[in-house]
Amino acid sequence: MHSGVNYSTLVPKDKALHDNPHLTPEQIAQISGLVAQYITTQRQKYTPRATPLSAQQKANMAGFFSPHLLDDTKLLVLSGERVVNPDFYPMLRNLGFSNLPDQSAMGAITFSDTVVSHGPFTDGLLFHELVHVEQYRQLGIPHFSELYVRGFLTGGGYDGIPLERNAYMLGGRYEKDPARHFSVADEVAEWNAKGRF
Repeated sequence: MHSGVNYSTLVPKDKALHDNPHLTPEQIAQISGLVAQYITTQRQKYTPRATPLSAQQKANMAGFFSPHLLDDTKLLVLSGERVVNPDFYPMLRNLGFSNLPDQSAMGAITFSDTVVSHGPFTDGLLFHELVHVEQYRQLGIPHFSELYVRGFLTGGGYDGIPLERNAYMLGGRYEKDPARHFSVADEVAEWNAKGRF
């Protein structure tokens, strides 16, 4: 993927590697743009092979997500291939990041309305990824990407990203009692309104 960004402007001149990267607002904006471009490119790559949720998957998720979201989301289980890491990861490592999430090791990855899995979808995994679909729906790819990058920086890594914490929290609530319905759209909107992302 060619991004059109001059990576050399992102690497600090005083040192290429440091323990805790301190990025300028311009660097954060550029990295957020690269993430958004990666998401868009991966969505375009995988969507043609993806299929709608099954009737059973829709039924299991119906009390939590809107019918529109469930109808528009596409799923793909990869076989014999893995999602590749973004081509800008080496540049991020040069900035001092050592804890970048390995896309090929993830259970599944959501690219806007397309969810790509490395194995069969359990209800718990599907729920988590559908929370991300709802986050994308409310935030859009550019803002989701910016919040993901900022969350990674302020949270110290993947586990500290508020978008992920939101998905894990709601997923835990679902798995504790799948019969107790709640609106994921309302929960995501509340987090967004309170600036929790």
